[in-house]
Amino acid sequence: MRALRWHGKEDIRCESVPDPQIEDPRDAIVRMTSCAICGSDLHLYNHFIPGMEKGDIMGHEFMGEVVEVGSSTKQLKVGDRVVVPFTITCGECEQCKRGNFSVCERTNRNADIAAKAFGHSTAGLFGYTHLTGGYPGGQAEYVRVPYADTTHVKIPDGLTDEQVLFLGDIFPTGWQAAVQCDIDPTDTVAIWGAGPVGQMAIRSAVLLGAKQVISIDRLPERLSMAKAGGAITVNFEEESVIERLNELTRGRGPEKCIDAVGLEAHVSMKHPDTVLDRAKQAVMLESDRPHVLREMMYVCRPAGVLSVPGVYGGLVDKIPFGAFMNKGLTLRTGQTHVRRWTDDLLRRIQEGQIDPSFVITHTVSLDQGPEMYETFRDKKDGCIKVVLKPH
Repeated sequence: MRALRWHGKEDIRCESVPDPQIEDPRDAIVRMTSCAICGSDLHLYNHFIPGMEKGDIMGHEFMGEVVEVGSSTKQLKVGDRVVVPFTITCGECEQCKRGNFSVCERTNRNADIAAKAFGHSTAGLFGYTHLTGGYPGGQAEYVRVPYADTTHVKIPDGLTDEQVLFLGDIFPTGWQAAVQCDIDPTDTVAIWGAGPVGQMAIRSAVLLGAKQVISIDRLPERLSMAKAGGAITVNFEEESVIERLNELTRGRGPEKCIDAVGLEAHVSMKHPDTVLDRAKQAVMLESDRPHVLREMMYVCRPAGVLSVPGVYGGLVDKIPFGAFMNKGLTLRTGQTHVRRWTDDLLRRIQEGQIDPSFVITHTVSLDQGPEMYETFRDKKDGCIKVVLKPH
């Protein structure tokens, strides 16, 4: 089969690899019909996340048709149409029973390595670092889905791939980011980053009843899409984010802040911390650029909530923890507990409350994947979300 494989920094290749096989009775094989390039893929593309190996198959946002099931797989049959969450879940451990699916205690087959890096292991993830199991991803024609009975979202008839594809990652990620904020009807929610996750967080905050949603970015296409979703927009290259947020909240600051950017924050070079972050990152003294975290801690209203769906991979510094502590802020983070949210979100799609396909700007063949990584990274041609079609 064809698959997109990682060969090093900024080196993704479409190559022929052996078809996946059933390796465990709980497995299923899924033929991909649609997959997408995610912002988390760009962290791997730019090699900011450790634990990648040459030849790893990319992709953790995908869906398709079941073509084979293991003997112990009971909830799926050949022909079923499924979205596959990026988090692999056993459904039986204590964390899964609590709905904390992204920290499943059984699915990371490299749990010992992850525990050394993080203190404890997290769940296995598709198409990601070997710290999370090194499972082949979905930017391929076929994929093996372990723990298939609990790692799928079955899709009913009448919905297109484009409507439901993002149930595997960015829609529940944006939704969880907003839910973690405990939004009240009087709240202002400020969202840094108007990429795919930021767009979903905007619409999630609106659906959850926020009084005012503010989107912070620098790209006109993304800001236009954010405005269409109901957000007030702030271009950080044209005005001070802190001054504008205080103006929009009468000096109080937003009650809820969402970091939908993560470790690769791009901000004006007028900020001294940005210059220092880039210098330290270049000589490997710092792995991540946490400008957004710092700005949120500074501008958030006292007793507010910071929600962080943006991916961080390692070490950050110059965090104003004194401001964080003295203002009584709450910080909530984590990879997405996808299956906790998908039943409700699928219902909302069916009822017409939201159509996540609005975020798609480019649809191309799997063979064009390598060049689209570059397009997505550089935001060329207004690129916000790329969908790859294997067939």
